[in-house]
Amino acid sequence: MADTMKGLKRTHYCGEVDIIGAEVVVGGFVQKVRNLGTLLFIDLRDRTGVVQLAFNDATDRALVEKVASCHMEYVLMAHGVVKERESINYEMKNGNVEIIVDDLRILAAAQTPPFEVQNETKVNEELRLKYRYLDLRRAPLQKNLMMRHEIAKVAREYFYDNGFIEIETPMMMKSTPEGARDYLVPSRVHPGKFYALPQSPQIYKQLLMVSGMDRYIQLARCFRDEDLRADRQPEFTQIDLEMSFVDVEDILEMCEGFIRDLFKKVLDVDIPTPLPRLSFADAMNRFGSDKPDTRYGMEIQDISHLVKDSEFGVFTGAIEAGGSVRAIVAKNAASVLTRKEIDKLTEMVRGIGAKGLAFVRWVDDAPGCSFAKFFSEEQLCTILAEIGCEKGDVALIVADKNKVTLPVLGALRQTVAKKLDLIPEGQFNFLWVTQMPFFEQDEETGAWVAMHHPFTMPEDDCIQYLDSAPEKVTAKAFDLVLNGTELSSGSIRITNYELQQKMFEALGMSEEEIEAKFGFLVEAYKYGAPPHGGMGIGLDRLAMVMLGAESLRDITAFPKVQNASELMSACPSVVDKESLDILGIQVTETEE
Repeated sequence: MADTMKGLKRTHYCGEVDIIGAEVVVGGFVQKVRNLGTLLFIDLRDRTGVVQLAFNDATDRALVEKVASCHMEYVLMAHGVVKERESINYEMKNGNVEIIVDDLRILAAAQTPPFEVQNETKVNEELRLKYRYLDLRRAPLQKNLMMRHEIAKVAREYFYDNGFIEIETPMMMKSTPEGARDYLVPSRVHPGKFYALPQSPQIYKQLLMVSGMDRYIQLARCFRDEDLRADRQPEFTQIDLEMSFVDVEDILEMCEGFIRDLFKKVLDVDIPTPLPRLSFADAMNRFGSDKPDTRYGMEIQDISHLVKDSEFGVFTGAIEAGGSVRAIVAKNAASVLTRKEIDKLTEMVRGIGAKGLAFVRWVDDAPGCSFAKFFSEEQLCTILAEIGCEKGDVALIVADKNKVTLPVLGALRQTVAKKLDLIPEGQFNFLWVTQMPFFEQDEETGAWVAMHHPFTMPEDDCIQYLDSAPEKVTAKAFDLVLNGTELSSGSIRITNYELQQKMFEALGMSEEEIEAKFGFLVEAYKYGAPPHGGMGIGLDRLAMVMLGAESLRDITAFPKVQNASELMSACPSVVDKESLDILGIQVTETEE
């Protein structure tokens, strides 16, 4: 039978015990038990660190027997006096002290865990996620969760100080298109009808501006039924904000102030503002991505003008089809990017849409070139001089339509940077990507569809092109990017009723569809809406990049894996027939 806490009250966390001579009470999990004959030691762990409990030949025998019965992960409380250790453990925060224990309580015994709780572990992630509560006892994950807490704390304080009001919006709402599939919640009271979990609080926060709340903030839970990856979970938190009587500059300035405040308070890092900006077109042309990592160079270069008159059909064919020929140059990479490695890169780019990969690998006095027979030595020298390719370098070239060439080279740029170890650690390169295209063309139907939600305001001088030239329309929209990760999207919203109707028409929406999906918002605009805009900053992604974590799973307490299941609780799970009958739902079995 376990001991009780009666008569003991914790006075210190384990990692905070440091005053010699102090009488303390600590509680925590057993990290390690060491029996050296007349001396026994227990390393006791809590979220702040580890402290050594010491027992010697003066310790009561009954207490010694209790210590001998302790094993890893037992839950203990101990009372004693802090003494200086004879042998200092420099790997522990308070490794110069120990507690000479005179009262020990075993509050809970523990079975042998499926893996040892250690800061550094090689245990496979699937097992750790199944026993996530044990995995979360490890200091690295606890540190991550505490960092996430600090970000949330600073966010609330900053926006409160700037006049924002925290308002909760519904977790069950009307299903509206937001770019991903909704998670649906069936209604018992309204058979055959469904709520949707919010992909974002977009419509509600706009209605709060219509209601006159002026500045809204919420740490909003959001849900999207989409394929998972390292920086995506089906449920996530965004620092969601909206402001009235503002334009783009006001929102960017407010967000930059938050970023500057956050990094100084949490990491003691100074982020210079204003943050750099790139138009969407420049980001794609230079980096092949709308979320470029600018911590290293290797920018994309257009060499179409140098090869358009060549006899190489791969290059000329791409240009004649309206595409381009573009290159990246990996400096001093010839020893790493061997022919075998280039073959692997070729397979990689073919897997993401390219027809192939041309290259120049300059090892010896003369460069090795995969397309040399189509160019004279003089022509090749001209190309290499213009792109800055020298002895020891490797140039990688893709020819195709721009919608293929640019993102393929963007992905190739990232892969090569990792191979060459070009990405500096501990550096934070923020970037605003602005002047977003308003529409994108569906490849199959040719129809123009919104790149953003349908309430995004077009740039003032682009409204004239809504009907005649949709490819010329840019949006008052902006993304915040950090080290190649998109942290947020935001925009100024349409508040003019007639313009909103025109926008719906441009997107091919019928009156019935508009009414069914957005009728209540359109109706609200009839009663006067102040100009407003806002953004949502991904709290989870922000924490991931600040911590240098590889996946959102590292900063989420109970994450989902790639198939959107949660291994510890084994959800999603089957629901009994009675519950389904109440909701009027019948499940059709399908083959796995």
